[in-house]
Amino acid sequence: MLSVTLHAQGDPISKSPIHRPKTLPSELGSKMGKGGGCVPSKKKQPPVSDDPVSDREAAPIPVHDDETNNMATTSLEPTIPAKLKIFIVFYSMYGHVEGLAKRMKKGVDGVGGVEALLYRVAETLSGDVLMKMKAPEKDVGIPEISAAELVNADGVVFGFPTRYGCMAAQMKSFFDSTGQLWKEQKLAGKPAGFFVSTGTQGGGQTTAWTAITQLTHHGMLFVPVGYTFGAGMFKMDTVRGGSPYGAGVYAGDGSREADETELALAEHQGKYMATVVKRLAQN
Repeated sequence: MLSVTLHAQGDPISKSPIHRPKTLPSELGSKMGKGGGCVPSKKKQPPVSDDPVSDREAAPIPVHDDETNNMATTSLEPTIPAKLKIFIVFYSMYGHVEGLAKRMKKGVDGVGGVEALLYRVAETLSGDVLMKMKAPEKDVGIPEISAAELVNADGVVFGFPTRYGCMAAQMKSFFDSTGQLWKEQKLAGKPAGFFVSTGTQGGGQTTAWTAITQLTHHGMLFVPVGYTFGAGMFKMDTVRGGSPYGAGVYAGDGSREADETELALAEHQGKYMATVVKRLAQN
């Protein structure tokens, strides 16, 4: 219970004198009413607390270390986007398709935020047969790919030689191994393209036509190079492989290598495919 004692000449709380008019406590009650002003009401006493509100408001709010670390991580650490990956998957017996693939990689790698990875499909012929066909050794620096790895690509370009207007058996065998991916439609929506090697002018475009069926059943998006190569698509002064369906090389009996125009088209196709894949990823 608090009591208030008024002194005419001073304040018991403060030592400095305070001059007030002489007023009796009874007069205060009549002037201000019960419970109002300085005199507390007998019915309602003011609460007494050892923990003032001002002290509670001044107390610091605890912050846990993990919250601080999370806030610092969110605000300070930059987000580094991963590069988009285009798989260049090919089969090459005499090196013609491999030459196009390596030049195509250069085109892909020239586009910011995109990189190309070279893969070869498994060989189906025995070593004895390959020796009799005088096929050179495979580049051990280029790994073989399994069908399941295709899901990791943002885009794929398939390269192969032609066999009677169709892709070589080695590449067809690879596509035949993608049955589980087809069943689950894991490759649906992925952009894909082709490049080929052919002995004569009759095999280039036909091989691409027959290969499109593989992409269709997987729901993949066929990306032809079209005539985006510009004037190079209309050159008639030299023998030139390639078509609006994709880059290509005329190998003849196997002795002819790709010339600069054919290699430049392969590089352009790589750059074009990378641009398309990047645009799709941004949208």
